[in-house]
Amino acid sequence: MKKHVRNLLLLTTLTGISIYGINKTISISSSMKNLLRTDRGKFFNWRYGNIFYTKQGKGSPILLIHDLNPASSSFEWEKVSKHLAKHYTVYTLDLLGCGRSDKPNMTYSNFLYVQLITDFIKNIIGSKTNIIVTGESSSFTLMACNMDSEYFDKIMIINPSDLSDLCRTPNKRKNALKFFIDLPIIGTLVYNLVYLKKNVEKLFYKDYFYKDYMVPTKVLDSYYESSHLGNSHGKYLLSSIKANYTNINIIHALRKINNSIYLIVSKEKEGNEEIVNSYISCNPSIEASYISSSKYLPQLEVPNNLLDILNLYLESK
Repeated sequence: MKKHVRNLLLLTTLTGISIYGINKTISISSSMKNLLRTDRGKFFNWRYGNIFYTKQGKGSPILLIHDLNPASSSFEWEKVSKHLAKHYTVYTLDLLGCGRSDKPNMTYSNFLYVQLITDFIKNIIGSKTNIIVTGESSSFTLMACNMDSEYFDKIMIINPSDLSDLCRTPNKRKNALKFFIDLPIIGTLVYNLVYLKKNVEKLFYKDYFYKDYMVPTKVLDSYYESSHLGNSHGKYLLSSIKANYTNINIIHALRKINNSIYLIVSKEKEGNEEIVNSYISCNPSIEASYISSSKYLPQLEVPNNLLDILNLYLESK
């Protein structure tokens, strides 16, 4: 009996060591190309962790906020930020839990990001700011504007979140999933399997790009690297997203906001027309434009088309 127990303990230990080795190998190999360098920006020493950001150009400020996903980062704006910087002071940041920013072991809530965006504008930008934001990050951007509108000017949202999806809340089953992903070794392995290189590629081919054969290798490598930076601690953000902690009902905020809100939606992304109608039904002053030949990330797929629309909104009074 003692021999069986000893063998079981030995097998468990060896399995744990093997999984740890796999996790470490993925973490190291994913960042070998070093595409997401930190020498091109600075860090904002925020209360919950260091936030990587960049600043370029001169003029009225614009803050570019990437999609809320552990694989996302300010790299998302690489193809448009330099063009905008010809006429504006352009800021980009890596959200907490993403890219080059810290990825602490904590629950990532919608209000956490409300605080981050508000504090970043107050402490780093220091004046009223135009916001351009993608998808899942639109909810906390709108909530931040609703709570402290004096620091927000125009808000331009690329492919906004479905309002009904944002109403989903945590429950016992979702919390159990969060607990599992947060586990030190096995949870990290599950996270690494979710963000295998082939799964990142599949995300782009299926959801992010309309012309999947046009996805640049550098884009895929950057998203893969972002998801595994910091020893794959992006898993803490993923677990919070899966458990619905980053959701919030924004309908009341939408109805109250007096700032100019513009929606830029991709024609080829299914369900976008219904999403636009739901936003406008909450706030009839919202304007919307459609962009063709793209899905979720037109800023990477058709940046020139997106810039044409953004410039029209930024120049309007």
